[in-house]
Amino acid sequence: MRDEAAFVEFAEAVRGRLRRTAYLMCGDWDRASDHVQEGLIRVYVAWPRLTRAGGEYAYARKAVTSAFLDSARRRSSTEVLTEHDRDVPSGHDLAGSVTERAAVMAALADLPPRQRACVVLRYVEDLSVADTAALLGCTEGTVKSQTSRALASLRTMLDAAPTGGLTTEGATSW
Repeated sequence: MRDEAAFVEFAEAVRGRLRRTAYLMCGDWDRASDHVQEGLIRVYVAWPRLTRAGGEYAYARKAVTSAFLDSARRRSSTEVLTEHDRDVPSGHDLAGSVTERAAVMAALADLPPRQRACVVLRYVEDLSVADTAALLGCTEGTVKSQTSRALASLRTMLDAAPTGGLTTEGATSW
């Protein structure tokens, strides 16, 4: 039997954290919201089973990660890539538009989807290699190699960033 109130309470409690995780994977707040929505739909379908076994958040995180990877694999035939509309506000948080953040997000966006997922799950979600492997449905060795390649790429990209590493413009040395 499905407990609607419990699901709604759970979804409201975890939506923000799942959206931040999805954003770090895809680099776009709107697409992150779509991935979270798709993940929560999958959680809703499995909700009766999840409440009996526990692990609702872990399942939700896996569902969001799977939604991200699924979208990275295929594009809808109706999706047309265009330039950003200059008349529409970008939606960027002014406080969050620090040079370091922009450099890191740009570097993350350049990584292949699976490497990006490995980095986000390992270092943002703080999952172990085994947990990340289980979540992505691959071996621990794959997680280690994908993470190693991703970190090497990130180091190269961030060292070559126009900010000269990760120093912010006008920052004072404390």
